[in-house]
Amino acid sequence: MSGTYKVTGINLKAMPMGESDRLLTILTKEQGLMKAIAMGSRKQNSHLGGRSGLFVINHLLIAKGRSLDKITQAETIESFAGLSQDLRKLTASQYLAELVLFQALSEQPQEDLFLLFTNQLQALSQAKSEEILPLLARSSFQLLALAGIAPQLHSCCVTQATILPDFETKNWRVGFSVPAGGVCTLAALEQIQPSKKPQPCRFSQPKKGDRGRQSGQAQLTFELTAPELYALQQLPQVELPIGENSPNLMQNFSHKPTTLEDSWLSTERVLRQYAQYHFDRIIRSAALIDACFQSSLLMSP
Repeated sequence: MSGTYKVTGINLKAMPMGESDRLLTILTKEQGLMKAIAMGSRKQNSHLGGRSGLFVINHLLIAKGRSLDKITQAETIESFAGLSQDLRKLTASQYLAELVLFQALSEQPQEDLFLLFTNQLQALSQAKSEEILPLLARSSFQLLALAGIAPQLHSCCVTQATILPDFETKNWRVGFSVPAGGVCTLAALEQIQPSKKPQPCRFSQPKKGDRGRQSGQAQLTFELTAPELYALQQLPQVELPIGENSPNLMQNFSHKPTTLEDSWLSTERVLRQYAQYHFDRIIRSAALIDACFQSSLLMSP
């Protein structure tokens, strides 16, 4: 079919093609996920050079091709300059882009996914340093919710009993089961997987070869502390308790005061394993997340 068409899209991936072109993977409002060639975009002074960059939103005029369509015109709407100025923001954006790629459909409108993702990038680009990781966790949860697979956070996924974080009981813990779909009491967790002891949610590098439910290395059950459960339960809220609004969560089972910031790493890790399991895909940017945020913790006083 010959002709041209117009779409509004955001660049999710870019690969060199030929001597001077780029092959772009684009999420569009009108036609969902698509691939198109940005002809000559790698040439110096190309009018498509900056417009073919990562996370740039463009109005596009595209010519149909036999195998791949070609971008003939592009008008930039937004480029999220704040992302490229902070490695952690850029890495978090790449992480979210992978989740978008897992769930985006082709040849049908994806306006809700497009608007959610672009709003998430806008929030990240303007975020303060201490807000990046909480925003990443909330954005991951929102993408899971849009896909219809968000974990259950406020009641036991086995018994349906309401679960609230207990900051008064020494060594209080609650379970989280990735296969079962969310938080659960430790008794219920024992019924689900009686032969496997859940582990504390420690921040660690993903093992090479992990692949969702097919991996024997992926951790699928966790023990969460009260602050970690509290952090998870904040994710559906419009406003997250971050920075000055973050409570100091004193615990009898801890030797020192525990702040909510200490729990966002665990929150991201739980959601990471949950997403990898339910999408049955590895989040490859997760290794960069580990490197960025683990380094920042080591440098903090």
